[in-house]
Amino acid sequence: MVGPKRPQFVLFGSSIVQLSFSNGGWGAILADVYSRKDAASQPSLVIIYFGGNDSMGPHSSGLGPHVPLPEYKENMRKIALHIKSLSDTTRIIFLSCPPVNEAKVRENTSKYFSELVRTNELCRSYSEACVELCEEMGLKVVDLWTAMQRRDDWLTACFTDGVHLSAEGSKVVAEEILKVLKEAEWEPCFHWKSMPTEYGENSPYDLVASDGKTTINPSEWTFHREIQWD
Repeated sequence: MVGPKRPQFVLFGSSIVQLSFSNGGWGAILADVYSRKDAASQPSLVIIYFGGNDSMGPHSSGLGPHVPLPEYKENMRKIALHIKSLSDTTRIIFLSCPPVNEAKVRENTSKYFSELVRTNELCRSYSEACVELCEEMGLKVVDLWTAMQRRDDWLTACFTDGVHLSAEGSKVVAEEILKVLKEAEWEPCFHWKSMPTEYGENSPYDLVASDGKTTINPSEWTFHREIQWD
C-alpha cells in the first residue's frame, strides 16, 4: 500500500547543516516535529545556510575558505534563483551567519591549522548581507546573528567549539524556523500544526480510556518532547 506523501524539507549548507542531526541538532528537531505530517507536493521547502566559513578573514597565503562579502552575496543570489527556477511551489528559507564565541574558537583551534580569523564582527557583516539580499528578493530569512544573542548566556550555551551549535544553540535555530513557517502566508501552509497527520484516524485498537468503553487517539501526542514547540 502506498501511503500519503510526506513533506520533503531539504537542508542545504555547510557543517552547521551537516551536524544538525547530531546531539539534539535542529535538523533532528524538525524531523521529529514533522513526523507523520502530509504534504501534496515535493520538495516543499529548502532551508539554506552558508556564511560561517565564507566570513572567515582572508589567509595571508590567499588560500582558505574566505569569500569576499560581495561575492558571498552574489553566490547566495545565484543559489536562490536556481532553486526558485526548479519549481513554483518550492519555498525557501535562508539562515544567516550566526555569531561566534571568539575566545572559545581560539581555545579550540587545532595546531594542525594555520592562522584562523573568526570574529563576531565579520559574522555580523555577512549575516546582514544575507538578510538584505533576502529582503531584496522577497525571501524568508532567519537572522541567526541576532536571534542567538537574545540569550544572555549565548556565549557559553550555544556552541560546542565556539562555532558549531550545541543542543541549546540548535533550539534557537529550530524555534526561529518554526516561527517563520507559522507566520509565512504560504499556500499550502507548512506550519506543522496546520498539516494533517497521516493515519491519524480513531481506532478501536488504540489504548482504552478510563471509561472502559472508548479509546484514546495518540496521534497528536507531544508529551515526549522536551520543548512543546509552537
